[in-house]
Amino acid sequence: MADSILFFIGTYTTRLPHADGKSKGIHAYRLDLTSGAMTHASTRTGIVNPSYVTLDPQQRYLYAVTEAEAENGTRGGAVSSFRVNRDNGELTPINTQPSHGNGPCHVWVDGSGRWVLVANYNSGSAAVYPIRDDGGLGEASDIIQHEGSSVNPNRQEGPHAHCIMTDPSDHYVLIADLGIDKVMVYQLDGENGKLSAVSWAQVEAGSGPRHIEFHPSGRYCFLINELASTITVFAYDDGGLHAVQTISTLPADFSGQNTTAAIHVAPNGRFVYGSNRGHDSIAIFTFDEGTGQLTAAGHESTQGRTPRDFMIDPTGAFLLAANQDTDNIVSYRIDPQSGRLTPTGYMVEVPTPVCLKPVRP
Repeated sequence: MADSILFFIGTYTTRLPHADGKSKGIHAYRLDLTSGAMTHASTRTGIVNPSYVTLDPQQRYLYAVTEAEAENGTRGGAVSSFRVNRDNGELTPINTQPSHGNGPCHVWVDGSGRWVLVANYNSGSAAVYPIRDDGGLGEASDIIQHEGSSVNPNRQEGPHAHCIMTDPSDHYVLIADLGIDKVMVYQLDGENGKLSAVSWAQVEAGSGPRHIEFHPSGRYCFLINELASTITVFAYDDGGLHAVQTISTLPADFSGQNTTAAIHVAPNGRFVYGSNRGHDSIAIFTFDEGTGQLTAAGHESTQGRTPRDFMIDPTGAFLLAANQDTDNIVSYRIDPQSGRLTPTGYMVEVPTPVCLKPVRP
């Protein structure tokens, strides 16, 4: 087993008032798989608001959104490709394409490594791009636009595509749309990069679907709902979503303001975690694959404010929590029996961290 892994951090460089000028772009760090210590490896500058990043299946290329707004009547979002040096974390730019929408907030590569998918939050749209032989992005092969709204007038006045991903078979694409309280399901034409609508799953009005994660078995997926601070478990079969359970991410006695952010599943499939912004915690759940039910197993403070994302290292030993508003990342050891989190005592300062993405050893 490797003694350390590389991971990348997407950040805001200009979007938030307190972010201006502090972060310079995408950071690479190393995580010590014995102690949980984190050390800086490199920083790629020159990209605006690379809030979300992802890697291709072979871990050779990184793709990052530029979370930007329209200027002078043009849509401002973009997606960029980089070549990854796995020895030192350095990123070499390849090319950039427009995201065909405003505020792109999520990017994904399908399991074949042929297609990049981007979700545009502010415009409620999504786009598909072919990956060239050099890892760069071709022009968009398809663009889709969601329609509709829901009950929260401040957050759901229109569609807001917040997450886009393929299912384990790579035959279907799921998009969690916060603005319309739906998870939309599309069939992916793997030869031509086209999406065709298949079905959708409706959640309770005002829930605000945000991010999706699949169980390692592929039989279940977990949806974290930002506005309701809940997780919905779906049984999944060939593009079909069937709700099994919805459970709160908050302790019963919490009465403050909260929104959720990230959701991740432990590699062994036994534990599911979600981040609370307001309660500023990681909610811990055990999962029974036989019943499809989550059971609350406690909360752990993230030792900062607004945990926008967290990651579980590929070995399942450590969890890293990224606190956007206090500019820090904190590491925890995962108990293999209970899933509970114990702080390692290690923390690094990183300006406005938004996304953490590990490189498999």
